[in-house]
Amino acid sequence: MKIEQIYTGCIAHAAYYLSSNGEAAIFDPLRDVQPYLDRATKDGAVINYVFETHFHADFVSGHLDLMQKTGAKIVFGPTASPSYEAIIATDNQIFYVGGVKVQVLHTPGHTMESCTYLIFDEAGEPQAIITGDTLFIGDVGRPDLVQLVKSELTQEKLARHLYQSLRHKIMPLPDHLIVYPNHGAGSACGKNMSKETTDTLGNQKKTNYALRADMTEDEFVEELLTGLATPPQYFPKNVLLNIGGYEQLDEVLDRAYKPLTLAMFDKMLDTGEVLVLDTRTPQDFATGFIPKSINIGLSGPFAVWVGELIKDIQQPILLITEVGKEEESMIRLSRVGYDHTVGFLAGGVETWKKANRPLHTIPRLEAHQFDAYIESEHATLLDVRKENEYRSEHLVDSTFISLNILEEKLRTLDKEKTHVVFCAGGYRSMIAASILRANGFLKVVDVVGGFQALAPRTSLDKTAFVCPTSML
Repeated sequence: MKIEQIYTGCIAHAAYYLSSNGEAAIFDPLRDVQPYLDRATKDGAVINYVFETHFHADFVSGHLDLMQKTGAKIVFGPTASPSYEAIIATDNQIFYVGGVKVQVLHTPGHTMESCTYLIFDEAGEPQAIITGDTLFIGDVGRPDLVQLVKSELTQEKLARHLYQSLRHKIMPLPDHLIVYPNHGAGSACGKNMSKETTDTLGNQKKTNYALRADMTEDEFVEELLTGLATPPQYFPKNVLLNIGGYEQLDEVLDRAYKPLTLAMFDKMLDTGEVLVLDTRTPQDFATGFIPKSINIGLSGPFAVWVGELIKDIQQPILLITEVGKEEESMIRLSRVGYDHTVGFLAGGVETWKKANRPLHTIPRLEAHQFDAYIESEHATLLDVRKENEYRSEHLVDSTFISLNILEEKLRTLDKEKTHVVFCAGGYRSMIAASILRANGFLKVVDVVGGFQALAPRTSLDKTAFVCPTSML
């Protein structure tokens, strides 16, 4: 028996490849399924099943593409009602992958159809649980997402279901089992996941707050619901795609992969309907970019911020990329359901530059320049981190607007002032700076290295004082 975790860091996602005796199954695949096909080919195995732990919110699953390419059967847990052919398993139902047994454990709580798959080796011994979003390392799945599409299923109802699932289905299992979750740190599907992506169930029983043996149901509900951030706006849209079906990725890429001449690019710009998305690094973007383009770099959690900031999932998108990164940009857009890329500028920014078109730039401050610049320019400090980061520590006199709501708060900012923008490390602040510039803010400066670079300085003055939570 082989179980292999296939982890995609930019969206903190784990799929699983299981094989035995020439047969294979994939659990919770991403939409770009070629790596799973390649893995099975390497083993000489046939993919017979695609097991889904639940209807995912943070990505569009690859289950339909795998079914179309391999003939594999899709399996969901009890109560699932997809709009396409699938096996709706019953609680404790058994499936076989070669000599391996896969048992369905219905574990509602994150969603109502959520299930955990208990894996037995060829000798019939239990070895692992693939838990989806029921159990993470150090955390459990948030119970407030289903109400985005089914308002009657409140977060408290789901939390109580999750408590029962953990106590009666997960915790009685043997301590030696390996826990294989769907996500790690950085995912918005939980609130405090570990950076580790596997562990033993026994260790989780000792260390995971949600598995505390003496915790009452009411205590569990209160602790689980405290501190939940607002779900990203694209989550319910992805859920509906995963329930209702979607276009095959190959077709999306065939339509989207259009190298555009400058004249073609201009014609699309003139419609006023497209968004120009620049996927280069913050450093490259700052040195020269096409006016009104938005920077969300492939070098960071690209898909997450696309989903947070581009409100219309059907928004036509024109790409500016590093040469050779065009298809990767399209694939990563489609992972979260953004299937309407209409082409890319062939040659990227260099094509624009060679035509003597104007490029905008964003000045960047090093930490050692920060104090003098703020004093001389009377600049506004704009902190675009998350609320929990800001509450932990922040700069005195800074204005706090989390990146995910920046665009709707632009009217509160003075376009005549200089805005010095920072986040934790510099990725989000360049996104914010590009949004400001695209909306007519001409005096925008980014901080290289963000708060991480500013906080350790020994010459902190009144303007740049690190403020602990107790001072808020």
